[in-house]
Amino acid sequence: MEIYSQITELRKALNLHRQNKHKIGFVPTMGNLHAGHLSLIDAARKNCDIVIASIFVNPTQFGPNEDLEKYPRTLEQDCKKLLKHQTDILFTPAEADIYPNGRSQTKVSVPHITNQLCGASRPGHFDGVSTIVTKLFNIIQPDLAVFGQKDFQQLAVIRQMVIDLNLPIEIQGIATGREHDGLAMSSRNNFLTDKERQIAPELHKTLKRLKAALLEGDNNYANMCRQHSKLLENQGFSVDYLEICDATSLTRADAKTRNAVILCAAKLGNTRLIDNLMMVLKASTD
Repeated sequence: MEIYSQITELRKALNLHRQNKHKIGFVPTMGNLHAGHLSLIDAARKNCDIVIASIFVNPTQFGPNEDLEKYPRTLEQDCKKLLKHQTDILFTPAEADIYPNGRSQTKVSVPHITNQLCGASRPGHFDGVSTIVTKLFNIIQPDLAVFGQKDFQQLAVIRQMVIDLNLPIEIQGIATGREHDGLAMSSRNNFLTDKERQIAPELHKTLKRLKAALLEGDNNYANMCRQHSKLLENQGFSVDYLEICDATSLTRADAKTRNAVILCAAKLGNTRLIDNLMMVLKASTD
């Protein structure tokens, strides 16, 4: 595995692969890699000649009271995992190279789809995400980029951004990696106490109960979200949002919605967890 920290050196290496007509797959990460991240590497490997991963803890997507400094940085262990999964190139840029003029600079903003859900709770977060992903896309110019569906809104934002900016990149979403008890894999799970870790799978279980009720034909979506939010609160969660949305626009589901996604963000102690489930809603009989 080749490791580059300098943009110019990385571009030279990638130009050689392009000259050889190699299809380049890209997996952007913030490190502290788990099995979910590695499944993205494996998916890129199936479809591409060259697989490149990046590790960069992006400061512009963290709010002032969020966990930027606490975010786990485990580069040595990450390198071993990437090598085991046949990653060809790792890009590990410094902040000064990604943001040469400081963090107050040109930003990429994707309107509408970022105004709700995590976008409402974390102002500026998706501007940080779309800006860093655009920068990485410009540096690497991949043919394919792979993202996990756990960050469903992030994936939707990136897909819309690629369309809006006419970027010639295929975006592939991979199903959420889960622990044996259903908890969505996340680097932030490391922050859970032992007691919180026992409770955390209830988030996924509650979404499954909600999905089952929807499949039975209950279409009072607002009331169902309130009821299942209460279930989570009773388990010890502090619910940020629980919504049933159109899977493309992320607007709230209505009688016309068929392809839907249940999205939830909730705090357990000091740790913010997110999860989602996709589904096809039944047509209304009203």
